[in-house]
Amino acid sequence: FRLDCGSYPNTNQGLDALITKPTSAPECKNYAPKGYLDKKTLPKDTWDVDYLYTSDGNAFEIKSLGADKKEGGADYDADITVSDQD
Repeated sequence: FRLDCGSYPNTNQGLDALITKPTSAPECKNYAPKGYLDKKTLPKDTWDVDYLYTSDGNAFEIKSLGADKKEGGADYDADITVSDQD
């Protein structure tokens, strides 16, 4: 997505932008015709919950809230976070 569009999908566009071309700004003129995922539904985390995604277009963070499905926690309940800074 970033290579074709020049930025990550922003928070409003969300991860859905990997499946369907965003209609909100910023516009992506080079969006891949079939999207960026083979599936037409977004994957869920291990606990069958949607990932949390935030991005300003320049940096992103994807988070799973862990087994307890709440912010924070330890061990199996700990949040799992990936960002472009990792």
